[in-house]
Amino acid sequence: MTKKQNSKQYDLEDRTFAFAKRVRAFVKKLRKSIANIEDGKQLINASGSVGANYIEANESLSKKDFIMRIKICRKEAKESRYWLRLIDTYDESEQENERKNLVKEATELMNIFGAILGKSQ
Repeated sequence: MTKKQNSKQYDLEDRTFAFAKRVRAFVKKLRKSIANIEDGKQLINASGSVGANYIEANESLSKKDFIMRIKICRKEAKESRYWLRLIDTYDESEQENERKNLVKEATELMNIFGAILGKSQ
């Protein structure tokens, strides 16, 4: 692996970690309704799984394992976007803006993992 590829790998590890941290900070500030609590739990699980599976992909033992892990990353990013869309911010503008930014980041991560898949298969 070249230095440039290695650098990109860790940039994406950092980016997925930052996404999971931002999601956690977002969920902490939400109004506590039954729906938000349950959707928030799902969102936290999915957002953390994106980065965890990316780390697993980078440690994969075979190309087949790598591809499977990247598919899981894309799936978890897509699931994160789904839960983000369900969360109710009660029209509080700061939370709504952060929700939209997180939806955008989840979409970008989906696209990045989709591109990695396209190049890997």
